Amino acid sequence: MPIPSLRPWAPAVALAAAALAGPSAAAVDTAKGAAVFAEAKVICARDAGRLWGRSLCGPILVVEPSDRSLIANQADAKGALKPADGVFVGVLPKSENIAATATEWSGTRWTELAWPLLPDDASKRHVMLAHEMYHRIQPDLPLGVTSGGDNAHLDTLEGRYLLQLEWRALAKALTAPDAAARRRAIADSLLFRGQRYALFPAAAADERALELNEGVAEYTGVRLGLTTPQARTAYAISDLKPYIPDATFMRSFAYATGPSYGLLLDRADPAWRGKLAPGRGLDQMLAAALRLPPANLAVLTAREAAYDGDGTLRAAEVKRDAAMKARAAADKATLADGPVLVLPLKHANYQFNPQTLRPLGELGTVYSTLRLVDDWGVLEVEGGALMAKDGKSVSVSAAGIDPSGLKGSGWTLTLKPGWAVGPGGRGGDLALTAPRSGHP
Repeated sequence: MPIPSLRPWAPAVALAAAALAGPSAAAVDTAKGAAVFAEAKVICARDAGRLWGRSLCGPILVVEPSDRSLIANQADAKGALKPADGVFVGVLPKSENIAATATEWSGTRWTELAWPLLPDDASKRHVMLAHEMYHRIQPDLPLGVTSGGDNAHLDTLEGRYLLQLEWRALAKALTAPDAAARRRAIADSLLFRGQRYALFPAAAADERALELNEGVAEYTGVRLGLTTPQARTAYAISDLKPYIPDATFMRSFAYATGPSYGLLLDRADPAWRGKLAPGRGLDQMLAAALRLPPANLAVLTAREAAYDGDGTLRAAEVKRDAAMKARAAADKATLADGPVLVLPLKHANYQFNPQTLRPLGELGTVYSTLRLVDDWGVLEVEGGALMAKDGKSVSVSAAGIDPSGLKGSGWTLTLKPGWAVGPGGRGGDLALTAPRSGHP
């Protein structure tokens, strides 16, 4: 499942592209595309494969979402792209999602980017380029790809509060004046994390898995996209700050913690990247490198006061928690208790904003916006969809539509030939019916 690197605080590059009649008629700004490819090449050449033992250089394509026109730095294996002004142009089929991610398309594994996600700021753009290029080579590295659980605990009052205290401690460690002060701040960050893991039994495995995926990728972006230790430290600290109260940390927290733990590990154990393994968390590696004792949870209250002395962070999270509980009740009424259209997931490929997810307990996770492609076609959501906890289905509200309708409140469904909408398991529910055997 591709997880796009969505950074809501990054300004977009305004690039215009005309509607396409076909690959040979692409009216794409090839000069700006070539400039991005040149920047990526500089980043790769500067690293020369030293960080991961393999160069990040490889196929890149950039897509304009308004008309799906694309620019690539090389030809694809199946010949869908055409040369133009030193690059290659074409159209990304509607069966493919548009996101900042690694993707397989037309016989080639690409680093895919979308023009609105490319920041104007050169430093942010270079971090993002290195981050996404890492994802392309990630399956071939010893660590491989990890996915992580839903991390729903990071949308609870205590989970969010402890995470943000950990961030404050990490920022303090990154700016510590000496090794002793850095060690104390790291111990505090591990204390807050240890308490979170004590409160939520699944948290350790779920967080560490996502951190090894997106956290290590963001660390790579910071290490290779920036050229000085000072710039890397400043960027890592900025990654700990830009989250707004309404945002969820469930799928986005690793963008903040990954660079911080990675840079601190660079100091504590420069050989740490060669020791990465599935299931071994960055926090565990840092504790081992510094030979820190297990966190002493008995001092938790005192250390919380050191990072939230006036209690404003706690008060803000209490207020948010009350609002989110009311929102969850409304989600449950619309996407679980009321009539729904249930869509099975077998070969799902989807894009979403990781900062807008909302957990709904054992029912699953609500995606505020979603574009999902599966065997039956494409679902586009702007008003909320419920992904089942087991990942085998997604539901949208069926209120106000009939079995022949392919559009509801905040969603649109485009079905492949042979698929249809019919009655579901409960009165008022709808479900998909698959093509009959022999259907073209």
